[in-house]
Amino acid sequence: MRKIVAPLLAATLLLSACSGAEEPLPSLTVTSEGEGKAPKVEFDAPLKVKKPVVKELEEGDGAEIDPGQTLSLRMTAFNAKDGSRTMETYTKGSGDDLPLDDQMKNGNPQLYKVLKDARVGSQFAYAVPGVEGGQSGPSRPGQVLVFTIDSAEKTVAPLEKAKGKPVEPVEELPTVKENSDGVPRITIDKPDPKPDELVAQTLVKGSGEVVKKSDTITAHYVGVQWSNGKKFDSSWDRGEPSEFPLTNVIEGWTKGLSGQTIGSRVLLVIPPELAYGKDPASGQPGGTLVFVVDILGVS
Repeated sequence: MRKIVAPLLAATLLLSACSGAEEPLPSLTVTSEGEGKAPKVEFDAPLKVKKPVVKELEEGDGAEIDPGQTLSLRMTAFNAKDGSRTMETYTKGSGDDLPLDDQMKNGNPQLYKVLKDARVGSQFAYAVPGVEGGQSGPSRPGQVLVFTIDSAEKTVAPLEKAKGKPVEPVEELPTVKENSDGVPRITIDKPDPKPDELVAQTLVKGSGEVVKKSDTITAHYVGVQWSNGKKFDSSWDRGEPSEFPLTNVIEGWTKGLSGQTIGSRVLLVIPPELAYGKDPASGQPGGTLVFVVDILGVS
């Protein structure tokens, strides 16, 4: 699964940079430790800059990058004050995603301009000044980031709703019909006997890529309890789809949505042992649960 850049790093990469000549980073040296390993980064601490500084360390030999793509970055970050490393993704299973979009263009035109003219495989150093504490928030030390552009892919916008070929409903399962706004409504026609195993019934078969259990999906969904048909959650009611990793949801979602395709609408009937249990203490709905999920996109 690819990850969106962590919030603090995202804020760093979106810092508005001042125009004018870049400040040098004379004490910074970066040495490759080999493929799959984080590079060795050394600098004289504290490293102080008055404004954000971006410097290309090595030009890549991969494809040219275009605005609108999402970059996958291998990254290592350091506290500029004491030189300690705070994170790295060079040795992880995947890099961090950074969209090269209008938010980047407006939030950090300096970095945007450098990245849009780069190539896959290029490596950069990026230093930002610290932030003094005050009414706007706590103080934060400056950061030094070294990152390599691992890949660049076209950003695909999520669908607005399920789109594909309708599938004939299966008897003995809850009925799903859309209201006048196109929002699905679930009716438990026959409360007994309820399924004792996971049911993942495709209602609309989308033509997009296959969802893997390691993916993060964008989806609209509604959930009701089998026992009383009462709705307990709905992204449609909130007016926008949700995004979540399938590795961090109830097991019934992970198993039931893995192998489905983007654009599909899926009816899930999930027994308690794959949901929140028969009588959860955390306020979550108990017993067998029924969901309708529109899979709109994958990141």
